[in-house]
Amino acid sequence: MYSDKVMDHFSCPRNVGEIENADGVGEVGNAHCGDIMKIYLKIEEDVITDVKFKTFGCGAAIATSSIATDMIKGKTVEEALKITNKAVVEALDGLPAQKIHCSVLAEEAVKAAIEDYQKKKAQ
Repeated sequence: MYSDKVMDHFSCPRNVGEIENADGVGEVGNAHCGDIMKIYLKIEEDVITDVKFKTFGCGAAIATSSIATDMIKGKTVEEALKITNKAVVEALDGLPAQKIHCSVLAEEAVKAAIEDYQKKKAQ
């Protein structure tokens, strides 16, 4: 049902935790559907130097959070904004159809954290 990459990122998730005084924080999902993702960004000169996440949800939600944070670390804000749920699914070698929404949440969480960073920067 799940690819080896999904199982790897679920059982050994990367970038778990919080960043104090994060430059951007994005939270998506809701308790009713059961998946909540929160992503924290540290950004220097428009490059994501550190990224952490906290996810409450199923294995696919944790795996998509983990791989999405891996995919944007070291990237510019502009590059990170181009991440799509399709790219997340491909990086995990696929997800079951009923779990695709987890990749959408990962994309939305990244974009929400970047939007938060951009709002703070504009002030």
